Parts: sequence; C-alpha cells; structure tokens
Amino acid sequence: MSTKLFYSFLKWVAIGPILRAIFRPSYEGADNIPRKGQAILASNHLSYADWLFMPLGMKRMVRFVAKAEYFTGTGLKGFLQRTFFSGTGNVPIDRTGATAAEGALIAAKRVLGEGELFGIYPEGTRSHDGKLYRGRTGIARLALDTGAPVIPVAVIGTDVIAPPGKKFGRIVQPRIIYGKPLDFSRYDGMANDRYILRAITDEIVYEILKLSGQEYVDLYATEAKKLADEAKAAKKGLKTSRKASKKAAAKTGSTKDVA
Repeated sequence: MSTKLFYSFLKWVAIGPILRAIFRPSYEGADNIPRKGQAILASNHLSYADWLFMPLGMKRMVRFVAKAEYFTGTGLKGFLQRTFFSGTGNVPIDRTGATAAEGALIAAKRVLGEGELFGIYPEGTRSHDGKLYRGRTGIARLALDTGAPVIPVAVIGTDVIAPPGKKFGRIVQPRIIYGKPLDFSRYDGMANDRYILRAITDEIVYEILKLSGQEYVDLYATEAKKLADEAKAAKKGLKTSRKASKKAAAKTGSTKDVA
C-alpha cells in the first residue's frame, strides 16, 4: 500500500472520522491552502496532538519530519511503528546533516521539492505553558531556499486535550485557523543574512500570534522551560528546607521540655 493511499485511509476512514466525531474540531481559512504545489504550514505547538488535528481541515496530505528511529525498528513493533509514521505523513530526519536541525531541513526540502505540503513548528518544541515563544530561523532559510509560500496556522485547544506531561486531559473542541500565504520572494538571495532570517521568522511568528491570540514571550521555548524547571526546583527545595527547620525546632523544643 502506497504512503498516500494509507494516509487517505487513516485520514478519511480509520482515525479522522473518530477524531471528528469525538472532538468536533472547527476549521477556518481552509481556502488559503493551495490546491497543488509546495507550501510550508507554520504552526504554533501546544500538544503532541497538534499534528493529528492540523491536517484534518484540508484535503491534501501534510508531511512532517520525525526521528529516524521511528523508521528503522525491527520486528513486529518496528513494522507497525514504521507503517504508522509513514502513513501519517511523517518523513525521517536526514542524518547526513551535521545536526538534527540540518537533517530536518534536508528532509523538508525534499518534500517541498516534490510539490507537497510540509508542516513545521517554528518554536522548535512544544510550549510548556500555552504561550507562544520565539521562532527558530530554520523556517526562514527553508522558505528562501525553496521559494515556497508560508501559511501561518493557529492550533487552539489541543493543550487541553493533551496537556504537556500527560497523555490525555479532557474533551474540548479544538479550533484550527489557516492564515493567508506569506511570500518572501523579496528576500531572494539573502538566505545567508542572519538579520533577514530573523526578520522573516519574526514576521511568521507574529502572523501566528494574530491568529492564535496567545501571549508572546521573546525567549526560545527550551530556554523558558529550563527557567521554569529551575524555579520549580528552587521552590521545592525551599519548601523542603522549611519543613526540615520546623522539625528541628520542634525536636529542640521537646528536648527542653524533658530537661
């Protein structure tokens, strides 16, 4: 069974109808998706469920990159994993790149070069608190290197369905909004200018922000998560220290009473 045929089976027969029946997702701006040809779908990233809901509002197949390990497993588990990830539009990160980010760009260019839709999360990782974070400039380089239009996408409510750190939260109706395509051909030949790459990335993230209504934080999501974890650990350490001090004081008091 070809990848596209299996993808259609999952989307229209096996998984898609179930997701629609249970969660009743709403979609806006589907007419902004080109009927054919390459395009980059740039979305905010709230939950692991984003890549399931985001493509349901359009007829075309959307491809994402995934860890190469998902495509190289052996035995029955490896076969099922490989079949599922391939069938849901994922492509393995090209490990010929020096880094995972470069490998992802190589794989993305291959997808776009075949005239397909490619989904990407400019933040680089899921938001741990529902806020929108600073975008990585890889998306700008991808847009300039391929000439593909960028369609901003806002996914709303998936962090309630599948909150960070949990497999499932509660059933709500997610909302997906596809914005108007962004054309960056005015920057042709400037892919090596880091200021241009930052400007393009910020423009894309701003368009996502206008659609999603999230609070924006000018930090990378990984940095913000690290700071949040450090603050949480410090708070826990302070609480533990206070408990220990209270126990020590109580023990001292008991000793005096005996004396």
